[in-house]
Amino acid sequence: MKKTLARWAQDIWYKDPFIGVWLCPLGFLFGDLVRFRKFLYRLGLLKTQAVPVPVIIVGNITVGGTGKTPLVIWLTRLLMEAGYRPGIISRGYGGTAESWPQRVDANSSAERVGDEALLLAKQTGCPMAVGPLRADAAKLLLTQANCDVIVSDDGLQHYALARTIEIAVIDGERRFGNGYCLPAGPLREPIERLQSVDFRVVNGGEAEDNEFPMRLTGDNAINLATGRQKPLQDFSASECHALAGIGNPERFFKLLEAAGVSCTTRSFPDHYKFAPHDIEFNDDKPVLMTEKDAVKCTAFAGPRHWYVPVKAVLAPEFSERLLNLLKTKHNG
Repeated sequence: MKKTLARWAQDIWYKDPFIGVWLCPLGFLFGDLVRFRKFLYRLGLLKTQAVPVPVIIVGNITVGGTGKTPLVIWLTRLLMEAGYRPGIISRGYGGTAESWPQRVDANSSAERVGDEALLLAKQTGCPMAVGPLRADAAKLLLTQANCDVIVSDDGLQHYALARTIEIAVIDGERRFGNGYCLPAGPLREPIERLQSVDFRVVNGGEAEDNEFPMRLTGDNAINLATGRQKPLQDFSASECHALAGIGNPERFFKLLEAAGVSCTTRSFPDHYKFAPHDIEFNDDKPVLMTEKDAVKCTAFAGPRHWYVPVKAVLAPEFSERLLNLLKTKHNG
């Protein structure tokens, strides 16, 4: 049912030119509520908490996956190369921990802390904490780890946490759909919100004025059971299965297609909790999945199951401008 509703919403937001119009009064109401909430924060009636180190928010204004997590991984590596000691916070979406905030490391349970959090901890090795109140997660990190900058995976709309730099990630292919706010369209906030962020990063497609292009690359596949690696193009010799439980599964399927891999595809809702039967197809064809999905399937995966890690690629100009802005704001 959830899967059907998600597809129905996607069709309305990105394909159907009529139904969204009928729902647009609800979208206008949602947008007004978002503006009013932000106004309450400006008045101080809703409180914003600051932490004693710079906070970089990597978020978006649309529902669904835009590529925030690969950008966070790229950003933490950039900061470490520049001499910073970054820590990462996120909501821990999908996690079932009894209390929050929670520390996360490479041995944490995806069920307890969320799939994206575990992926970030594994990929970066950075100190990490998760919780619905991101200020609490940041404070936990600062008491338990030697961090001098905090990177927040998502949280553009979480105004309870003060921020130093905001980065909005845009899906370059789908952009903003019909341009309406929820539920008529995919927007969490009106498009004008982009005027106030520090950087706009466009994942795929064509970057427009004042936007920085980003692309995701993935050339290898890693076996879940053995850890063996081999070039993704090696899978082009035979038919494969591909599955994805991410915000935009088509992006992953197109990556495989671009590598010449022919797949029967199967989509799942974002943050889907996989079970063994979800990744079995009663044949001997290889099964390819995203790294985010793999962290939830490792315990019951077999030798036919592979994941394809991706990394973000951005221009040096973006790196220079971001580091300069961080230095300016932190020192100023």
